[in-house]
Formats: sequence, C-alpha cells, structure tokens
Amino acid sequence: MTTHPLQQVLQHLHAGRWNAAHDLVQHDGSMLGAWLHGILHLQEGDLEDAENWYDRAARHFRSRGTLAEEIAAFEAALAAAHLTQLAQAAPAAAPAAATPPDPEDSEERP
Repeated sequence: MTTHPLQQVLQHLHAGRWNAAHDLVQHDGSMLGAWLHGILHLQEGDLEDAENWYDRAARHFRSRGTLAEEIAAFEAALAAAHLTQLAQAAPAAAPAAATPPDPEDSEERP
C-alpha cells in the first residue's frame, strides 16, 4: 500500500525535523497540506502564521485542540483521505448478477 505524500511530513514532525517537514509541506497545495502547515507553525510557536494556514485549510484556529490533539486529528483525517483516494483509484467492481425471476411471476398458462 502506498503512503500519502504528507505522511513523510508527519515523519519529520515526529522526529523533530521541523525544517525538513516545513520544506516538504510548502509543496502541497491541498487543504490537508494547509492544515499540516498550520500545525507546523503551532509547533514552532508562530501563532500568526499558524492562524493564516488554518484559515487556508478552512479550519477554526481559535477552537483548535492542543498540539497533540491537532496532530492526532490530522493523522485521522489523512488516513481517511488516503483510504478514499485508494478506493477511487481501485478498478470498478463487477456488476451484480441479475436477480433471478420470482417464480410467482412466471405462472404457467393452460
């Protein structure tokens, strides 16, 4: 199973490599990327830039959780988005077999 590109940003974040995480997240223009970018600014203590990135991600900055809660919520959202992306990329399911006729609908006529 492939990983989402933002997963590498999270790996850097968890390892304390904030500069590497910040360099990578700047190349992601998605809403999730903007949210993670905001989280990185929270980690750095740069609340003004964090709020800007939360706004870009359509997230409520002032009602956010703690840094740990935000990271956990982000990881859950990233996992859900990745599963959705994988499901959309999967080949279409085979059509369902035709329903057999109801025996009561096929009465024999004399």
